[in-house]
Amino acid sequence: MIGFAMCGSYCTHQKALEQMRRLAQDGAELQPIFSEAVFSTDTHFGTCEALKNEVLSICGRPIIHTIVGAEPLGPRTPLEVLVICPCTGNTLAKIAAGITDTAVTMAAKAHLRSDRPLVIALASNDALSANLKNIGHLLTRKCVFFVPMTQDDPEKKPHSLIADFSLVLPTLEWAKKGRQYQKIFI
Repeated sequence: MIGFAMCGSYCTHQKALEQMRRLAQDGAELQPIFSEAVFSTDTHFGTCEALKNEVLSICGRPIIHTIVGAEPLGPRTPLEVLVICPCTGNTLAKIAAGITDTAVTMAAKAHLRSDRPLVIALASNDALSANLKNIGHLLTRKCVFFVPMTQDDPEKKPHSLIADFSLVLPTLEWAKKGRQYQKIFI
């Protein structure tokens, strides 16, 4: 089973859902995981109920959205791979620092303690500033792999990076083999 976690980069949720659909169409069994904010926040990009219903129809299983619900995803309920798509800079920083205060960070901690691959599809406005050290730290961690990323708007958002969501699946396949899909930055 593949864990598919979503954080609050609401503007990228449709791109993330496309990848979730592709995985499901390829026959993957998916366990959806939402941060508490994603599970309960309506935005101008859509309502949380609409997002939950869409994810339930794709995955066919309940969404994990609490720390207690995510804790068994290590040894008791192992995932083959955990994908965080999108992963915000906030969640990235917490994973790098070992903080487990959301369902997504708990899922990552539980998953990594079993030395299984974690794939991060970053979407962060401060990736090339405050979060750059966290990217560097996680690049050195065993079992952590990044979906290749690029600047989404170098002129107006010079510190922002966003994953190329179309590369989630090849990154996941390489991660299963213990390898980082190249290039990380495009």
